[in-house]
Amino acid sequence: MFPILFRIPLPHTALKLWWALAAVAVIAVIYGALAFRREEKTSGQVGLGVAAAAGIAAYFFRDKHWEAPNLPIYSYGVMLGLSLVVGWYLTLGLADRDGLPKETMANCYVVTAVVALLGSRVLYVATNMEQFHSLGDVLSIRKGGYVAYGGFLGGFLGSWLYLRSQSLKLLPWADVAVPSLASGLLITRIGCYLFGCDFGKRLPEKAPAFLQKLGTFPHWAGKALDAGDGSPAFVRHRELFQGTPAGAELLKNNHSLPVHPTQIYESIVGLGLLGLLLWQRKHKRFDGQLFFLFVFAYGAIRFLLEIVRDDEERGEWGPAMAQHVLVPACLVLFALAFTLGISLGITNLRARMIARVASFLPAVLAYFALAPAKFGEVATVRLSTSQLIGLVTGLLVSYFYAKAWVDAGKGEVAKTKAKKKKLEEEEEDEDDEEDDEEELAPTKDDKKPAAKPAGKKPDSKPSGKKGEKDKPKPADEDDDEAPEPA
Repeated sequence: MFPILFRIPLPHTALKLWWALAAVAVIAVIYGALAFRREEKTSGQVGLGVAAAAGIAAYFFRDKHWEAPNLPIYSYGVMLGLSLVVGWYLTLGLADRDGLPKETMANCYVVTAVVALLGSRVLYVATNMEQFHSLGDVLSIRKGGYVAYGGFLGGFLGSWLYLRSQSLKLLPWADVAVPSLASGLLITRIGCYLFGCDFGKRLPEKAPAFLQKLGTFPHWAGKALDAGDGSPAFVRHRELFQGTPAGAELLKNNHSLPVHPTQIYESIVGLGLLGLLLWQRKHKRFDGQLFFLFVFAYGAIRFLLEIVRDDEERGEWGPAMAQHVLVPACLVLFALAFTLGISLGITNLRARMIARVASFLPAVLAYFALAPAKFGEVATVRLSTSQLIGLVTGLLVSYFYAKAWVDAGKGEVAKTKAKKKKLEEEEEDEDDEEDDEEELAPTKDDKKPAAKPAGKKPDSKPSGKKGEKDKPKPADEDDDEAPEPA
């Protein structure tokens, strides 16, 4: 077990905790003032909020002091910080590609991360109330832990509130943020593995050797278990190891019983979801598609992983039922939600049909795997907190996915019709222009000289002086010149 990666040497004196909190408050005030000076109102408000929180915490911890020969740097904290840094660059890079305002998205990321941490802590406290007896216990982050789903729900709420204040839509942001959630799973679950929390149930004896080797980490020695800090993780492992002769023998040799490395399982899930989301971006059809896909996929996979998890800190909800009935029934609901909703995103009809049929296989396999032997003892279980949240959110997002997919299809049909109509109008305009040009263009007959009227002779050239015109003779002159009749 490596809960502490390394230690930073410190002077062997007691340190007042409120000093550090007061320093944080001062730095936050300076940050907020500079933000207001740059006319960044939202950043300034965030800075002042952090300053106020640090000031309140300094008051509550005014009598607390901390003394340690070395400052421990915990593995989970390092991995959590690393996931936030990776998520920052990943989210803002994707937001910039989608044309979202970069500064606003940066502020939204900070708000989302802070509220997500608070939400994960609140859900852990809510599911393990027996561990906390005062506000100081709740604020002591070294006591207890966090719940991933609490972080997801808290982050969603924080994003919605912030973007609403900025008059921006939530779903475009959600699509660029969920890849960072997948990368966070990939990184933070390694921290869980190093710390020794979120462990799984006993591996069967016939499990592969490499899996058993992974499952024997952390190596909690018998002395460490006997002198543990009283946390449920230590207590549960002590019960597991000392409950069998084989476990007692392993404890003597400073080894652990092999358990399912569920932390590694979920880390691999995070890597797979990250690849899926980045690939799906190329085929995105509507805003929120990546977000809905992540929520459904993680909810279904997390439901399955909870079957082999063994830490009792996750909490349980709902009625107790036979495991071979409750688990397959919930998996059937997931399959129906996939068939009616998420599977619409598979455009190939044959592949969609195969995926729909395959979605019911986990329910069938779970029934035969969990069903007791004839006259066997029936295992009664309840849904864990994560299973319940995963099931409810999976069903909800599947409905919204199907609705958004149909609406997007209608929009595409309307655009196609409008485009077709526009092309037809343009063709009609071109035809009218061609007809007008044909009417105005001269024909062969128009190019011939005009025909002279029949019987009309051309006028003779004028005689006499230049410019004179012939005048008709008077009638009497004509009569005088006419010959006499015979």
